[in-house]
Amino acid sequence: MILILLGAPGAGKGTQAQRLQDSRGLVQLSTGDMLRAAVAAGTDVGKKAKEVMERGELVSDDIMTGIISDRLDQPDCANGVILDGFPRTEAQAEALDNMLNDKKLSLNAVIEMKTDDAVLVERVTGRYTCANCGAGYHDSFLKPAKEGVCDKCGGQEFTRRSDDNAETVTSRLKAYHAQTAPLLPYYKGKGILKQVDGMAEINEVTRQIEAELQNI
Repeated sequence: MILILLGAPGAGKGTQAQRLQDSRGLVQLSTGDMLRAAVAAGTDVGKKAKEVMERGELVSDDIMTGIISDRLDQPDCANGVILDGFPRTEAQAEALDNMLNDKKLSLNAVIEMKTDDAVLVERVTGRYTCANCGAGYHDSFLKPAKEGVCDKCGGQEFTRRSDDNAETVTSRLKAYHAQTAPLLPYYKGKGILKQVDGMAEINEVTRQIEAELQNI
């Protein structure tokens, strides 16, 4: 099974992807992670990517598609994957389709986690993590049982991402909508676009995603 999770920053894609990994044995493929791994491994496509990056340029769609292609050939992807961060444009979506066709594979579903921008700004700007174990918390929705002490490891130092501020999050949301807008009709036309309520409680979002996947 090959899936794409679409959702704005803070929609909870990472949480749901992790649950799909646990329940279905799917592997989450992050474009950033794959790119770094290909460069480190010195693969042919990784060498091309390294040359481009050293020139300070953006990696082309062809190179990124090649990196994904190589990754799909690895044994741990046999049960299926969740694509994270690719495609972001219609051109990338078409390149992905062509690559999968060459492998006699196909995209099974594109799941859009629909969200409300105003709520997402609050959700993202309020999140923070334990500096020791990485456990996630939120100013409003998920506080430690004891203030200032991590529930999981007892750590007392917490960090916030520097880009988790209202101005930056609003800008990221605008960019997401601009990039993603063309993908929705593209995949709807192929009959594989599914939509779930990304503002629902985490377990309910999981239930909705599983319900959509049961119909595939």
